[in-house]
Amino acid sequence: MSKSRLNDLYKPSLALLNDLYQISMAYGYWKSGLHEYEAMFQMFFRRNPFEGGFAVSAGLEAVVDYINDFRWADADLEYLGSLTGSDGRPLVCKDFLNYLKTTSLRVSVEAVEEGRVVFAHEPLIRVSGPLLQCQLLETPLLNLINFPTLIATKASRVCLAAAGDKVLEFGVRRAQGIDGSLTASRAAFIGGIDATSNLLAGRLFDIPVSGTHAHSWVMSFDSELESFMKFAEAMPGNAVFLVDTYNSLEGVDHAIKAGEWLRANGHKMIGIRLDSGDLTYLSIEARKKLDAAGFEDAVVVASNDLDEVQVARLKTGGAKIAVWGVGTRLVTAYDDPALGGVYKLVALRKDQSFPWDYKLKLSEQISKITTPGMQQVRRFRANDEFIADMIFDELNIPDVKPWTIVDPLDMTRRKKIPEHAEFEDLLVPIIKDGCCVYEHSGLMAARQRCKKDLGMLNESIKRISSPHGYPVGLEHTLHERKSKMILDLRGL
Repeated sequence: MSKSRLNDLYKPSLALLNDLYQISMAYGYWKSGLHEYEAMFQMFFRRNPFEGGFAVSAGLEAVVDYINDFRWADADLEYLGSLTGSDGRPLVCKDFLNYLKTTSLRVSVEAVEEGRVVFAHEPLIRVSGPLLQCQLLETPLLNLINFPTLIATKASRVCLAAAGDKVLEFGVRRAQGIDGSLTASRAAFIGGIDATSNLLAGRLFDIPVSGTHAHSWVMSFDSELESFMKFAEAMPGNAVFLVDTYNSLEGVDHAIKAGEWLRANGHKMIGIRLDSGDLTYLSIEARKKLDAAGFEDAVVVASNDLDEVQVARLKTGGAKIAVWGVGTRLVTAYDDPALGGVYKLVALRKDQSFPWDYKLKLSEQISKITTPGMQQVRRFRANDEFIADMIFDELNIPDVKPWTIVDPLDMTRRKKIPEHAEFEDLLVPIIKDGCCVYEHSGLMAARQRCKKDLGMLNESIKRISSPHGYPVGLEHTLHERKSKMILDLRGL
């Protein structure tokens, strides 16, 4: 396990990274004598983001750091002790604060590794342990998983649209604060981007960094050509010229002159950047000029509020763009700003001498009815392609094959799993009774997992728009148990 990234950024305790209602429930459990009951919670999301066919899991390293570093500082407890209810009295008593201070986390966590392709309704994280402690982890775990998973997914979609072209993340200036920018840069790298402009993210996470210059550089000189020449002199090893400050195609001519100076002095012009206008037309014309001048290796970089839809449209239109700079619409998940992950109680028991009492939340919306039990995800593959995911209860999985899965939202949609299909279970042990048992393999390994998983998804599922649905379902007996619980709870 690498040193804690969260602790690098946030020296004080993060125990108060939480909602007040979690503390209220924790206090209630303690007062009611339920705090040491053994609970099981699971985190999942209800729909794939961006109207897409999949998501990419991210954020687990921060979860491990958070749990490993968890502590109640004196200032945290002093603050909690200062809170009052509507009657003006302390919200919690001193004995409860002392309980928090003297109790260590004893939870166990199983989770999907970072970079894995995942789908709606599948558990990403399973937490078990004392009810009070599991409850207190709801908000921080959702905070640490929801956003990076969203951004890793967005980045993977942009990279799929770029179809092998280089993709750069330029979003730090428009990101949602310092943490938002760092989290986005890290998650985007998992999703497939090649480099970031964010230097702090580069240092903290060892991500390659990239950047050129802004329009203000060009405007600081008497002419565009002079600005390019001065930049070439100052940065001969990073010569990418932003050509659209005044007239884009004239800017390309000026870049070529600066490139000729670089070549004459033993250096190389990397390329030009277009940040506005008709990017298809301008890139085609720029490419012609560069090739005619002998700069066939110089790349055309494009930016300007790009996302996967714009990238796909430009490529379809024949744009001669080799490098895509994607910023605002990536790091803010512009068109779908929240993953909507939830964390739900699925089982409870007094202690290990008792059987688990499965829990289910009802709703008038079928998508909001939870699934009970100790759920695991089994992914089946055939001919180097993923063919289906089965959500099953580890405590009650039948040996009878072939397995049948049932769509969580439509019981009439069912799929039989081929008997000899290979499979793997996605949730792996992370924390056991408060001690980390998982060695994080690093950011590059997470990125490689993402690339490998995407390579095993059918192309129809990876379509940017109107993707085909990947088969995800409840194992048949789990579906039957859930259906019976629903009927029992409704008195039917």
